[in-house]
Amino acid sequence: MGAVVAERMSGIRAFYVMDLLARARALEQQGRSIIHMEVGEPDFETPQPITRAAIDALNAGKTHYTPAVGLPELRARLSKFYRDQLGVAVPAERIIITPGASGALQLALGVTVNPDDRVMMADPGYPCNRHFVRMLGGEAQCVPVDSTSAYQLTAEMIQQHWSPSTKAVMLASPSNPTGTVIDAVEVAEINTFVQQQQGCLMIDEIYAMLTYEQQATSLLSHAPDAFIINSFSKYFGMTGWRLGWLIAPEPYVDAIDRLAQNIFLAAPTMAQHAALVAFEPEAMQILEARRDEFRARRDYLLPALQQLGFNIATRPQGAFYLYADCSRFTDDSHAFVLDILEKVGVAITPGCDFGDHRANHHVRFAYTTSIENLREGVARLEGYLSQL
Repeated sequence: MGAVVAERMSGIRAFYVMDLLARARALEQQGRSIIHMEVGEPDFETPQPITRAAIDALNAGKTHYTPAVGLPELRARLSKFYRDQLGVAVPAERIIITPGASGALQLALGVTVNPDDRVMMADPGYPCNRHFVRMLGGEAQCVPVDSTSAYQLTAEMIQQHWSPSTKAVMLASPSNPTGTVIDAVEVAEINTFVQQQQGCLMIDEIYAMLTYEQQATSLLSHAPDAFIINSFSKYFGMTGWRLGWLIAPEPYVDAIDRLAQNIFLAAPTMAQHAALVAFEPEAMQILEARRDEFRARRDYLLPALQQLGFNIATRPQGAFYLYADCSRFTDDSHAFVLDILEKVGVAITPGCDFGDHRANHHVRFAYTTSIENLREGVARLEGYLSQL
């Protein structure tokens, strides 16, 4: 008897980048040298103070479940971080610790979205956003954006596309795949309109601590009733620890607690104890030095790719991505990146991973490898492009 897969899966695509990564690993097994600029994972190891804290927690037998909403000490520590570093007062009771940002996103959508509700988001954008909406029986309302709005939704766009079935708007600042930030005044306008429509605003701030021309901030100060999604993965270098957090409006906290109990019970205990030291001076000094390194990588790679003929119209202010128009070279970015990988051993991500709007004309570069590797990747790309 064949498997009957649920119909909702027809709208949930695999990440093309994972297939690309698998092929890159296979080529490496054959002895090929591959420059990895495809996966959005920092190349740095988790800072040693964080790792030591996890080992200490393990040795102390701290291996039991925590409350579904998270370790009380960690929620309090995050509240202090928002107050002291980001200038926003957030009660610890509104902070929910989750298994990664994906867990935070599932909870936020799970307590707000009903079947057939629409959730507005930018195209291009992070693919999980639309897939999670689909999983809940909702509809991702993808609005095409480009460099004229820094690849961000604007208040005008949201007002134009709002429909009776629109329930929520999702923003990301800095965003994946473009690395652009959204203006705080724009967020305040968006928040006012969404509140007037009795909708929900959700803001992905996973890369908020990785901004380069401005001090790290939280848009919560301009949208106090928004759902804020964040993670220890990117800035804190804890990708495999699977730890994130959600800041929720107070009326939703009880429902989120109940949903968390039923979906995953709690975030990983040792990861939570480890994260307690992530905000301490020893760890923060390491993390700030890494942010400086990411900025140096961006400042090298951006002009280098532009000189090769890639059109990058909007300078990214954060994260570690460059979203490049490759239409000078191809009208099929997926085939383009596969050919580059096979011929010169450089792995990048096709635009089709991030939506449909001009996806065949774009690729994403992740500067999550050393400048030496980036230089080698650029040299290989130059050789490849000269043969077209």
